[in-house]
Amino acid sequence: MRGGNSPICRVAVTGLGAVTPLGNTVEAFWDNLCAGRSGIGPITLFDASGFRTRIAAEVRDWAPPAAIGERGARRMDRFALFGLSAALEAWQDSCLSGKGDPLRLPVDRYEVGVVVGSSHGGEGTLLAEVGHVLRGDARKISARLIPRMLSNMAAAQIAIHLGLHGPNFSLGSACATGGHAIGEAAEIIRRGDAKVMLCGGTDAAITPLTLAGDQAVSALSVRNEAPEQASRPFDAARDGFVLGEGAAVLVLEEWEHAQERKAHIYAELSGYAATADAVHETRPDPSGVPAARGITRALEKAGISAGEIDGIFAHATGTPLGDPAEAEALRLALGESLSGISVTAIKSALGHLLAAAGAVQAVAVAKALQTQQLPPILNLQSPDPACALTFVTGTTQPTILRHVLSNSFGFGGHNASLIFSSPSR
Repeated sequence: MRGGNSPICRVAVTGLGAVTPLGNTVEAFWDNLCAGRSGIGPITLFDASGFRTRIAAEVRDWAPPAAIGERGARRMDRFALFGLSAALEAWQDSCLSGKGDPLRLPVDRYEVGVVVGSSHGGEGTLLAEVGHVLRGDARKISARLIPRMLSNMAAAQIAIHLGLHGPNFSLGSACATGGHAIGEAAEIIRRGDAKVMLCGGTDAAITPLTLAGDQAVSALSVRNEAPEQASRPFDAARDGFVLGEGAAVLVLEEWEHAQERKAHIYAELSGYAATADAVHETRPDPSGVPAARGITRALEKAGISAGEIDGIFAHATGTPLGDPAEAEALRLALGESLSGISVTAIKSALGHLLAAAGAVQAVAVAKALQTQQLPPILNLQSPDPACALTFVTGTTQPTILRHVLSNSFGFGGHNASLIFSSPSR
Protein backbone atom coordinates (compact mmCIF):
# COMPACT_ATOMS: atom_id res chain seq x y z
CA MET A 1 0.00 0.00 0.00
CA ARG A 2 1.11 3.59 -0.64
CA GLY A 3 -0.01 6.74 1.08
CA GLY A 4 -1.77 4.86 3.87
CA ASN A 5 -4.88 3.60 2.09
CA SER A 6 -4.08 4.08 -1.61
CA PRO A 7 -3.35 0.93 -3.62
CA ILE A 8 -0.06 0.83 -5.51
CA CYS A 9 -0.52 1.53 -9.22
CA ARG A 10 1.74 -0.86 -11.10
CA VAL A 11 3.14 0.17 -14.49
CA ALA A 12 3.75 -2.31 -17.31
CA VAL A 13 6.05 -1.99 -20.33
CA THR A 14 3.98 -3.22 -23.29
CA GLY A 15 5.72 -1.80 -26.36
CA LEU A 16 9.27 -1.08 -27.55
CA GLY A 17 10.68 0.92 -30.46
CA ALA A 18 14.20 1.98 -31.38
CA VAL A 19 16.37 3.64 -34.03
CA THR A 20 20.04 3.14 -33.19
CA PRO A 21 23.56 2.91 -34.63
CA LEU A 22 23.27 -0.86 -34.08
CA GLY A 23 20.03 -1.27 -36.00
CA ASN A 24 16.82 0.53 -36.86
CA THR A 25 14.41 -1.83 -35.12
CA VAL A 26 14.40 -3.25 -31.61
CA GLU A 27 15.23 -6.76 -32.79
CA ALA A 28 18.13 -5.63 -35.00
CA PHE A 29 19.50 -3.47 -32.20
CA TRP A 30 19.25 -6.25 -29.60
CA ASP A 31 20.70 -8.93 -31.86
CA ASN A 32 23.72 -6.78 -32.74
CA LEU A 33 24.21 -5.69 -29.13
CA CYS A 34 24.23 -9.30 -27.91
CA ALA A 35 26.56 -10.31 -30.74
CA GLY A 36 29.15 -7.81 -29.52
CA ARG A 37 29.07 -5.63 -32.62
CA SER A 38 29.94 -1.94 -32.63
CA GLY A 39 27.97 0.90 -34.23
CA ILE A 40 30.88 3.34 -34.18
CA GLY A 41 32.76 4.43 -37.29
CA PRO A 42 34.05 7.44 -39.26
CA ILE A 43 31.71 10.42 -39.48
CA THR A 44 29.89 10.56 -42.83
CA LEU A 45 27.18 13.13 -42.08
CA PHE A 46 29.62 16.00 -42.75
CA ASP A 47 33.29 16.59 -43.43
CA ALA A 48 34.99 16.11 -40.05
CA SER A 49 38.55 16.16 -41.38
CA GLY A 50 39.35 19.40 -39.52
CA PHE A 51 38.35 18.04 -36.10
CA ARG A 52 40.46 16.19 -33.53
CA THR A 53 37.63 13.67 -33.20
CA ARG A 54 36.45 12.26 -36.52
CA ILE A 55 34.35 9.30 -35.36
CA ALA A 56 30.78 8.90 -34.15
CA ALA A 57 27.95 6.40 -33.81
CA GLU A 58 25.66 7.30 -36.72
CA VAL A 59 22.29 5.82 -37.61
CA ARG A 60 22.91 4.24 -41.00
CA ASP A 61 20.76 2.79 -43.80
CA TRP A 62 17.65 4.36 -42.31
CA ALA A 63 14.65 5.93 -44.04
CA PRO A 64 11.50 7.36 -42.50
CA PRO A 65 8.65 4.82 -42.29
CA ALA A 66 6.25 4.87 -45.21
CA ALA A 67 3.47 5.80 -42.79
CA ILE A 68 5.08 9.23 -42.32
CA GLY A 69 5.15 9.96 -46.06
CA GLU A 70 7.53 12.18 -48.02
CA ARG A 71 5.61 15.36 -47.25
CA GLY A 72 5.49 14.52 -43.55
CA ALA A 73 9.20 13.77 -43.48
CA ARG A 74 10.00 17.19 -44.97
CA ARG A 75 8.16 18.84 -42.08
CA MET A 76 10.45 17.34 -39.45
CA ASP A 77 14.06 17.52 -38.35
CA ARG A 78 16.06 14.29 -38.18
CA PHE A 79 15.65 14.07 -34.39
CA ALA A 80 11.83 14.22 -34.62
CA LEU A 81 11.80 11.66 -37.42
CA PHE A 82 13.86 9.29 -35.29
CA GLY A 83 11.46 9.78 -32.38
CA LEU A 84 8.34 9.27 -34.46
CA SER A 85 9.82 6.20 -36.13
CA ALA A 86 10.62 4.61 -32.75
CA ALA A 87 7.16 5.53 -31.47
CA LEU A 88 5.43 3.89 -34.43
CA GLU A 89 7.35 0.67 -33.82
CA ALA A 90 6.52 0.74 -30.11
CA TRP A 91 2.87 1.51 -30.86
CA GLN A 92 2.58 -1.41 -33.25
CA ASP A 93 4.42 -3.65 -30.79
CA SER A 94 1.96 -2.77 -28.02
CA CYS A 95 -1.01 -3.90 -30.16
CA LEU A 96 -3.05 -1.01 -28.78
CA SER A 97 -4.53 -0.21 -32.19
CA GLY A 98 -6.67 -2.59 -34.20
CA LYS A 99 -5.03 -4.57 -36.99
CA GLY A 100 -4.89 -2.44 -40.11
CA ASP A 101 -6.51 0.47 -38.27
CA PRO A 102 -4.01 2.60 -36.30
CA LEU A 103 -6.80 4.93 -35.18
CA ARG A 104 -8.87 2.24 -33.48
CA LEU A 105 -8.11 2.26 -29.76
CA PRO A 106 -9.43 0.27 -26.79
CA VAL A 107 -8.89 3.33 -24.60
CA ASP A 108 -10.04 6.97 -24.50
CA ARG A 109 -7.57 9.10 -26.49
CA TYR A 110 -7.41 11.55 -23.59
CA GLU A 111 -6.01 8.68 -21.50
CA VAL A 112 -3.00 8.22 -23.81
CA GLY A 113 -0.12 10.68 -23.56
CA VAL A 114 3.44 11.29 -24.74
CA VAL A 115 6.61 12.36 -22.94
CA VAL A 116 9.53 12.19 -25.36
CA GLY A 117 12.47 14.46 -24.65
CA SER A 118 15.44 15.80 -26.56
CA SER A 119 18.63 17.49 -25.49
CA HIS A 120 19.58 19.29 -28.71
CA GLY A 121 16.27 19.38 -30.58
CA GLY A 122 16.43 20.34 -34.25
CA GLU A 123 20.07 21.40 -34.24
CA GLY A 124 20.57 20.28 -37.83
CA THR A 125 17.74 22.53 -38.99
CA LEU A 126 19.08 25.44 -36.96
CA LEU A 127 22.54 25.15 -38.48
CA ALA A 128 21.12 24.93 -41.99
CA GLU A 129 19.13 28.14 -41.55
CA VAL A 130 21.23 30.37 -39.31
CA GLY A 131 23.54 31.35 -42.17
CA HIS A 132 20.75 33.42 -43.74
CA VAL A 133 20.48 35.55 -40.60
CA LEU A 134 24.25 35.91 -40.21
CA ARG A 135 24.44 37.11 -43.81
CA GLY A 136 21.71 39.70 -43.15
CA ASP A 137 19.04 38.01 -45.28
CA ALA A 138 16.44 36.83 -42.78
CA ARG A 139 13.80 36.78 -45.53
CA LYS A 140 15.25 33.48 -46.75
CA ILE A 141 14.54 31.71 -43.44
CA SER A 142 12.19 28.77 -43.90
CA ALA A 143 8.73 28.97 -42.36
CA ARG A 144 9.47 25.48 -41.02
CA LEU A 145 12.49 26.65 -38.97
CA ILE A 146 10.74 26.98 -35.61
CA PRO A 147 8.50 23.89 -35.77
CA ARG A 148 11.45 21.81 -36.99
CA MET A 149 13.85 23.21 -34.40
CA LEU A 150 11.84 23.07 -31.17
CA SER A 151 12.81 20.20 -28.88
CA ASN A 152 9.17 19.34 -28.09
CA MET A 153 8.39 18.47 -31.70
CA ALA A 154 9.11 14.74 -31.43
CA ALA A 155 6.44 14.46 -28.72
CA ALA A 156 4.10 16.72 -30.67
CA GLN A 157 4.49 14.81 -33.94
CA ILE A 158 3.84 11.49 -32.21
CA ALA A 159 0.58 12.81 -30.79
CA ILE A 160 -0.42 14.37 -34.11
CA HIS A 161 0.33 11.21 -36.07
CA LEU A 162 -1.52 8.89 -33.68
CA GLY A 163 -4.26 11.30 -32.63
CA LEU A 164 -3.46 11.20 -28.92
CA HIS A 165 -4.96 13.84 -26.61
CA GLY A 166 -3.47 12.92 -23.23
CA PRO A 167 -0.62 14.71 -21.41
CA ASN A 168 1.99 15.67 -23.97
CA PHE A 169 5.29 17.44 -23.44
CA SER A 170 9.04 17.25 -23.79
CA LEU A 171 11.68 17.59 -21.13
CA GLY A 172 15.39 18.25 -21.31
CA SER A 173 17.97 17.09 -18.78
CA ALA A 174 20.85 16.51 -21.19
CA CYS A 175 21.92 12.86 -21.19
CA ALA A 176 19.51 11.94 -18.38
CA THR A 177 16.52 12.98 -20.53
CA GLY A 178 15.47 9.51 -21.65
CA GLY A 179 15.53 8.15 -18.11
CA HIS A 180 13.61 11.11 -16.73
CA ALA A 181 11.01 10.92 -19.52
CA ILE A 182 10.30 7.26 -18.76
CA GLY A 183 10.16 7.83 -15.02
CA GLU A 184 7.92 10.87 -15.24
CA ALA A 185 5.60 9.12 -17.70
CA ALA A 186 5.20 6.33 -15.16
CA GLU A 187 4.34 8.91 -12.51
CA ILE A 188 1.63 10.34 -14.78
CA ILE A 189 0.06 6.88 -14.91
CA ARG A 190 0.48 6.35 -11.16
CA ARG A 191 -1.32 9.59 -10.31
CA GLY A 192 -4.21 8.70 -12.62
CA ASP A 193 -3.72 11.26 -15.40
CA ALA A 194 -3.34 8.61 -18.13
CA LYS A 195 -3.66 4.88 -18.65
CA VAL A 196 -1.06 4.67 -21.41
CA MET A 197 2.07 6.73 -22.08
CA LEU A 198 4.58 6.71 -24.93
CA CYS A 199 7.90 7.87 -23.52
CA GLY A 200 11.59 8.07 -24.27
CA GLY A 201 14.20 10.27 -25.88
CA THR A 202 15.64 11.24 -29.23
CA ASP A 203 18.60 13.22 -30.52
CA ALA A 204 20.34 13.79 -33.85
CA ALA A 205 23.23 16.05 -32.87
CA ILE A 206 26.16 14.65 -34.82
CA THR A 207 26.82 18.11 -36.21
CA PRO A 208 29.91 20.32 -36.53
CA LEU A 209 28.58 22.48 -33.68
CA THR A 210 28.12 19.71 -31.12
CA LEU A 211 31.31 17.95 -32.16
CA ALA A 212 33.23 21.20 -31.72
CA GLY A 213 31.60 21.93 -28.38
CA ASP A 214 32.26 18.48 -26.91
CA GLN A 215 35.77 18.60 -28.33
CA ALA A 216 36.38 21.97 -26.66
CA VAL A 217 35.75 20.48 -23.21
CA SER A 218 37.89 17.41 -24.04
CA ALA A 219 34.91 15.10 -23.58
CA LEU A 220 35.39 12.99 -26.73
CA SER A 221 37.55 10.02 -27.54
CA VAL A 222 40.19 10.67 -30.19
CA ARG A 223 40.78 7.03 -31.20
CA ASN A 224 40.10 7.88 -34.83
CA GLU A 225 42.20 5.03 -36.22
CA ALA A 226 40.27 2.38 -34.25
CA PRO A 227 36.68 3.65 -33.93
CA GLU A 228 35.23 0.34 -32.76
CA GLN A 229 37.65 0.40 -29.84
CA ALA A 230 37.05 4.04 -28.91
CA SER A 231 34.20 3.72 -26.41
CA ARG A 232 35.75 2.08 -23.33
CA PRO A 233 33.54 2.32 -20.23
CA PHE A 234 35.38 1.54 -17.00
CA ASP A 235 38.65 0.79 -18.86
CA ALA A 236 41.85 2.30 -17.52
CA ALA A 237 42.72 3.58 -21.02
CA ARG A 238 39.39 5.33 -21.66
CA ASP A 239 39.72 8.82 -23.12
CA GLY A 240 36.17 10.12 -23.48
CA PHE A 241 32.81 9.26 -24.96
CA VAL A 242 31.80 8.77 -28.58
CA LEU A 243 29.02 11.03 -29.88
CA GLY A 244 25.98 9.15 -31.16
CA GLU A 245 22.40 9.64 -32.35
CA GLY A 246 19.13 7.74 -32.28
CA ALA A 247 15.85 7.31 -30.45
CA ALA A 248 13.86 4.90 -28.36
CA VAL A 249 10.26 4.93 -27.20
CA LEU A 250 8.52 2.67 -24.70
CA VAL A 251 4.81 2.15 -24.22
CA LEU A 252 3.96 2.21 -20.52
CA GLU A 253 0.55 1.08 -19.38
CA GLU A 254 -1.46 0.80 -16.20
CA TRP A 255 -0.95 -2.81 -15.13
CA GLU A 256 -4.62 -3.72 -14.82
CA HIS A 257 -5.40 -2.14 -18.18
CA ALA A 258 -2.64 -4.17 -19.84
CA GLN A 259 -3.87 -7.37 -18.22
CA GLU A 260 -7.49 -6.74 -19.18
CA ARG A 261 -6.60 -6.52 -22.85
CA LYS A 262 -4.16 -9.46 -22.56
CA ALA A 263 -1.19 -7.38 -23.66
CA HIS A 264 2.30 -8.82 -23.79
CA ILE A 265 4.17 -7.39 -20.80
CA TYR A 266 7.94 -7.11 -21.17
CA ALA A 267 8.58 -5.79 -17.69
CA GLU A 268 7.24 -3.78 -14.82
CA LEU A 269 8.68 -0.33 -14.20
CA SER A 270 8.78 -0.80 -10.45
CA GLY A 271 11.00 2.05 -9.26
CA TYR A 272 12.12 5.53 -10.30
CA ALA A 273 13.91 8.37 -8.56
CA ALA A 274 15.71 11.54 -9.58
CA THR A 275 18.32 13.65 -7.78
CA ALA A 276 20.77 16.43 -8.60
CA ASP A 277 24.50 16.66 -7.93
CA ALA A 278 24.32 20.46 -7.69
CA VAL A 279 28.10 20.67 -8.08
CA HIS A 280 29.16 21.61 -11.63
CA GLU A 281 27.85 22.15 -15.15
CA THR A 282 29.68 19.19 -16.67
CA ARG A 283 31.56 17.30 -13.94
CA PRO A 284 29.77 14.76 -11.72
CA ASP A 285 30.01 14.81 -7.94
CA PRO A 286 33.02 12.53 -7.36
CA SER A 287 31.64 11.44 -3.99
CA GLY A 288 28.74 9.71 -5.75
CA VAL A 289 26.42 10.63 -2.88
CA PRO A 290 23.58 12.33 -4.81
CA ALA A 291 23.48 9.59 -7.47
CA ALA A 292 23.55 6.94 -4.72
CA ARG A 293 20.62 8.64 -3.00
CA GLY A 294 18.65 8.36 -6.23
CA ILE A 295 19.41 4.65 -6.51
CA THR A 296 18.36 3.97 -2.90
CA ARG A 297 15.14 5.93 -3.36
CA ALA A 298 14.35 3.95 -6.51
CA LEU A 299 14.89 0.74 -4.53
CA GLU A 300 12.56 1.97 -1.80
CA LYS A 301 9.86 2.85 -4.32
CA ALA A 302 10.24 -0.57 -5.96
CA GLY A 303 9.87 -2.19 -2.55
CA ILE A 304 13.06 -4.25 -2.90
CA SER A 305 16.45 -4.44 -1.21
CA ALA A 306 19.89 -3.93 -2.74
CA GLY A 307 20.45 -7.69 -2.64
CA GLU A 308 17.48 -8.27 -4.95
CA ILE A 309 19.06 -6.40 -7.89
CA ASP A 310 20.34 -9.00 -10.38
CA GLY A 311 21.84 -6.76 -13.06
CA ILE A 312 22.92 -3.17 -13.66
CA PHE A 313 22.95 -1.21 -16.91
CA ALA A 314 25.42 1.56 -16.04
CA HIS A 315 25.35 5.04 -17.58
CA ALA A 316 29.13 4.63 -18.06
CA THR A 317 30.10 6.96 -20.89
CA GLY A 318 33.82 6.19 -20.81
CA THR A 319 34.93 9.57 -19.44
CA PRO A 320 37.78 9.77 -16.90
CA LEU A 321 35.59 11.41 -14.22
CA GLY A 322 32.16 9.97 -14.90
CA ASP A 323 32.84 6.25 -14.64
CA PRO A 324 34.51 6.24 -11.18
CA ALA A 325 31.82 8.60 -9.85
CA GLU A 326 29.14 6.13 -10.94
CA ALA A 327 31.08 3.19 -9.51
CA GLU A 328 31.29 5.00 -6.18
CA ALA A 329 27.55 5.73 -6.27
CA LEU A 330 26.85 2.04 -6.84
CA ARG A 331 29.11 1.08 -3.93
CA LEU A 332 27.37 3.53 -1.61
CA ALA A 333 23.86 2.51 -2.65
CA LEU A 334 24.26 -1.25 -2.92
CA GLY A 335 26.93 -1.95 -0.35
CA GLU A 336 28.09 -5.53 0.10
CA SER A 337 25.49 -6.76 -2.39
CA LEU A 338 27.29 -5.02 -5.27
CA SER A 339 30.00 -7.65 -5.68
CA GLY A 340 27.39 -10.24 -6.66
CA ILE A 341 25.63 -8.06 -9.25
CA SER A 342 26.62 -8.21 -12.93
CA VAL A 343 27.25 -4.80 -14.53
CA THR A 344 27.10 -3.98 -18.23
CA ALA A 345 27.54 -0.74 -20.19
CA ILE A 346 26.03 -0.60 -23.68
CA LYS A 347 27.62 2.72 -24.71
CA SER A 348 30.71 0.65 -25.48
CA ALA A 349 28.84 -0.55 -28.58
CA LEU A 350 26.44 2.35 -29.20
CA GLY A 351 28.35 5.45 -28.34
CA HIS A 352 26.51 8.12 -26.35
CA LEU A 353 23.08 8.87 -27.80
CA LEU A 354 22.53 11.90 -25.52
CA ALA A 355 18.80 12.27 -24.75
CA ALA A 356 18.13 8.88 -26.33
CA ALA A 357 20.75 7.08 -24.24
CA GLY A 358 18.56 6.25 -21.24
CA ALA A 359 15.62 5.29 -23.42
CA VAL A 360 17.64 2.94 -25.65
CA GLN A 361 19.13 1.50 -22.47
CA ALA A 362 15.61 0.92 -21.11
CA VAL A 363 14.74 -1.00 -24.27
CA ALA A 364 17.84 -3.14 -23.70
CA VAL A 365 16.79 -3.76 -20.09
CA ALA A 366 13.33 -4.90 -21.21
CA LYS A 367 14.90 -7.29 -23.72
CA ALA A 368 17.34 -8.52 -21.10
CA LEU A 369 14.47 -9.38 -18.76
CA GLN A 370 12.61 -11.05 -21.61
CA THR A 371 15.60 -13.16 -22.73
CA GLN A 372 17.31 -13.54 -19.33
CA GLN A 373 20.71 -12.46 -20.58
CA LEU A 374 23.05 -9.48 -20.32
CA PRO A 375 25.00 -8.10 -23.31
CA PRO A 376 28.76 -7.62 -22.85
CA ILE A 377 30.82 -4.49 -22.36
CA LEU A 378 33.14 -4.04 -25.34
CA ASN A 379 36.75 -2.87 -25.11
CA LEU A 380 37.10 -3.48 -21.36
CA GLN A 381 40.66 -4.81 -21.47
CA SER A 382 42.16 -3.31 -18.29
CA PRO A 383 39.47 -2.37 -15.76
CA ASP A 384 40.24 0.80 -13.84
CA PRO A 385 40.92 -0.14 -10.17
CA ALA A 386 38.77 2.86 -9.21
CA CYS A 387 35.85 1.13 -10.95
CA ALA A 388 36.07 -2.31 -9.34
CA LEU A 389 32.75 -3.93 -10.30
CA THR A 390 31.61 -7.33 -11.55
CA PHE A 391 31.60 -6.73 -15.29
CA VAL A 392 29.96 -8.64 -18.14
CA THR A 393 32.67 -9.03 -20.78
CA GLY A 394 33.49 -11.25 -23.72
CA THR A 395 30.12 -12.66 -24.69
CA THR A 396 26.49 -12.28 -23.71
CA GLN A 397 25.94 -13.71 -20.24
CA PRO A 398 22.88 -15.84 -19.37
CA THR A 399 21.64 -14.45 -16.04
CA ILE A 400 18.60 -14.98 -13.85
CA LEU A 401 17.10 -11.50 -13.90
CA ARG A 402 14.24 -10.44 -11.64
CA HIS A 403 15.13 -6.79 -10.99
CA VAL A 404 17.46 -4.64 -13.10
CA LEU A 405 18.79 -1.15 -12.32
CA SER A 406 19.33 1.36 -15.14
CA ASN A 407 21.18 4.64 -14.51
CA SER A 408 21.13 7.82 -16.59
CA PHE A 409 23.16 10.92 -15.74
CA GLY A 410 23.45 14.24 -17.55
CA PHE A 411 25.47 17.43 -17.79
CA GLY A 412 24.17 19.79 -15.13
CA GLY A 413 24.27 17.08 -12.49
CA HIS A 414 20.98 15.40 -13.42
CA ASN A 415 20.53 11.85 -12.13
CA ALA A 416 17.78 9.35 -12.97
CA SER A 417 17.58 5.76 -11.78
CA LEU A 418 15.00 3.26 -13.03
CA ILE A 419 14.28 -0.24 -11.77
CA PHE A 420 12.62 -2.70 -14.12
CA SER A 421 11.30 -5.99 -12.83
CA SER A 422 10.32 -9.27 -14.45
CA PRO A 423 6.54 -9.47 -14.91
CA SER A 424 6.67 -12.91 -13.31
CA ARG A 425 8.60 -11.85 -10.21
